[in-house]
Amino acid sequence: MKKDIHPEYREVLFHDTSVDKYFLIRSTLKTTQTKEWEDGKTYPYYAIETSSASHPFYTGQQKILDTGGRVQRFEKKFGKKSN
Repeated sequence: MKKDIHPEYREVLFHDTSVDKYFLIRSTLKTTQTKEWEDGKTYPYYAIETSSASHPFYTGQQKILDTGGRVQRFEKKFGKKSN
């Protein structure tokens, strides 16, 4: 294998600013900011706006809108599946 071609893989502190939640994850992300974590160590820090803690798909708050009765048209055309 070639030497010195892989980026540094280290622990990075991600901060979801929309819900004020922190994640300590290993990453190759390069950042100039640092922040002290709960364990007393200082880690590279990166702020994000959306993560699994705030995204509606992962929190279960996502709503599917049936605009124009697409489900009813499908069921009318192909029939409702019986269990």
